[in-house]
Amino acid sequence: MKNVIIVTSSPRKGGNSEVLAQKFAEGAKAAGNSVQFVAVRDINLKFCTGCMTCQSRGKCILDDGMNALYDSFQSADVIVFATPVYYYSVCGQLKTFLDRLNPLYGRKNNFKDVYLLATAADGDESAMDGCVSDIQGWIDCFDGVSLKGVIRGVGVTKKGEINNTAFPAQAYEAGKAV
Repeated sequence: MKNVIIVTSSPRKGGNSEVLAQKFAEGAKAAGNSVQFVAVRDINLKFCTGCMTCQSRGKCILDDGMNALYDSFQSADVIVFATPVYYYSVCGQLKTFLDRLNPLYGRKNNFKDVYLLATAADGDESAMDGCVSDIQGWIDCFDGVSLKGVIRGVGVTKKGEINNTAFPAQAYEAGKAV
């Protein structure tokens, strides 16, 4: 059994990227894994101030929902990031969340596998290249961590439109294979 943390960064509850995150979670649970689901919109996320105090304290000086998550992230085996794509990059909420994971830098972390679930109105898979680059940049800060899979949910605009595609089934199977 693996510990899986799934982060959905959509500000829209039930949005297309969140649907993929839920399907990934269902697949991971079906395979017998433990799953923790984190919705960024629910943690009162504040911007990193760059003070670097987290490197000596092991937690952030900002008072929001992040400090309660660091131990779970440190002990996770798998981390999944789900994001809508606006302007060919991860959404701002996910970028802020990634910045706020800075207390994990330099620590002994258990996670080795990262997945990206991204959705965009653009129908071309290359619309996700910036997202992949963003996540890869974060991964590169940690030894032995790799991007294990990417689901590029392209061509979906309206909330729930993803349900009319093959992408939810792909997310379920990816979760099941963890």
